[in-house]
Amino acid sequence: MLSSWRVQHVAQVIRQGGVIAYPTEAVWGLGCDPWDAAAVHRLVRLKQRPLEKGLILIADNIRQFDFLIHDLPRPWLDKLSSTWPGPNTWLVPHQNRLPGWITGAHSTVAVRVSEHPLVRELCSLTGPIVSTSANPSGRPAARSRLRVEQYFSNQLDAVLGGALGGRRSPSVIRDLETDQVFRP
Repeated sequence: MLSSWRVQHVAQVIRQGGVIAYPTEAVWGLGCDPWDAAAVHRLVRLKQRPLEKGLILIADNIRQFDFLIHDLPRPWLDKLSSTWPGPNTWLVPHQNRLPGWITGAHSTVAVRVSEHPLVRELCSLTGPIVSTSANPSGRPAARSRLRVEQYFSNQLDAVLGGALGGRRSPSVIRDLETDQVFRP
């Protein structure tokens, strides 16, 4: 895949520890490198979100989560692969393979393979990234670049311009083992 210069630029910003905003299927998201503690801590401060709540990771394809899911039971892997890419975020046992600043106070981590073309292009260059709605906690999620800029003005290192996907609501969040829905 030949990436556009703007996606390449934003990928470089992420690799250098930056916090970015980008369009997803339904709302604008904030993201960074999940392995960069300083970037994640900065993102949660911007969002005014407790670190204990944990964060979602998004990817370009299921293989980008191999480090996390390679030894899960076959029926679970089949469930993941049959619902991705798409609007399905799954709570997957992290087995201490991710830092606490991503998992929060949970034994699972929320993961999703996006169907948004810009997100997929970006993650193809960076690997999985943090994905949380672009809004201060308690405020409505940003549905426009203008709202992102109103919320965060000059506090972001880059904004990946583009259109939202066609969805009206964020992805469903379900537990992989129990199918319990946490966000319809």
